[in-house]
Amino acid sequence: MYGTPDQGAAQYAHPDMMTLIMSVASRWQYADMRKFGIGNLSLAGGTKFPKHETHRSGLEVDVRAIRKDGKQSPCNRYHAQYDYDATKRLITLFIMSGRVKNILFNDLHVPGVSYYTDHDDHFHVSALRGI
Repeated sequence: MYGTPDQGAAQYAHPDMMTLIMSVASRWQYADMRKFGIGNLSLAGGTKFPKHETHRSGLEVDVRAIRKDGKQSPCNRYHAQYDYDATKRLITLFIMSGRVKNILFNDLHVPGVSYYTDHDDHFHVSALRGI
């Protein structure tokens, strides 16, 4: 896990989001041995925190783009290590779950995503509740 604020404070997830993440992770391991990075979720109690206004319900998560070299470090869509095909497969797994409200990511070549400022190095998933 990565993210802000430090020490995992923004790691509160609604059970529906945890179910979505675990379901995608289970399917991902059959397609690719690389790990994917889970970042900010929400602060407990729905407290606002800078640059994450929508992360309030535990139904939002940031996920790092996949790197070709498998390193667990940031990589934006312009970086030579950005793995478009793997990132697209991962996003597709989220979409195919039927539990996604929207995905914000600035590589608009990936089907099913919408542009949102400052989302070049990760994608933001909003989950549906009660699925």
